[in-house]
Amino acid sequence: MTYLIYSVTLFVLITGTILYLTRSRWEHLLPDLSNGPGSFLYSRLPSSFAADMEAGLSSSTFDLSGNVEGGDGRAGLDDAAKGEILKIMKKRRMRFDEARRVYMEQRFSANGIGADGRPKDPKFVSFS
Repeated sequence: MTYLIYSVTLFVLITGTILYLTRSRWEHLLPDLSNGPGSFLYSRLPSSFAADMEAGLSSSTFDLSGNVEGGDGRAGLDDAAKGEILKIMKKRRMRFDEARRVYMEQRFSANGIGADGRPKDPKFVSFS
């Protein structure tokens, strides 16, 4: 039994070493996991309104061009929401407005609010 374990361990070490030393020959055959140049599984969030617009976080109903033209020096949109919306856009292949709607519905649901905007609390009373 120990002979088998030592043989498998030696085989894995030799194979791993050979693969590591020859990676320049076969690395191009692997799928690209990067989101951009130099990044692998991490992509930096935009840090200004202009960068938010370039990342696709703007539309005709959520226009950031006024902020950019006005020279707004703030850091842009909320980082947590921005990250979640970008994730939804990539994962579900949605446009910004649809991803923003899905994000808000998820936030509403997490806080006990229905999709129509009314609280789900059974004690809630509204007068129309």
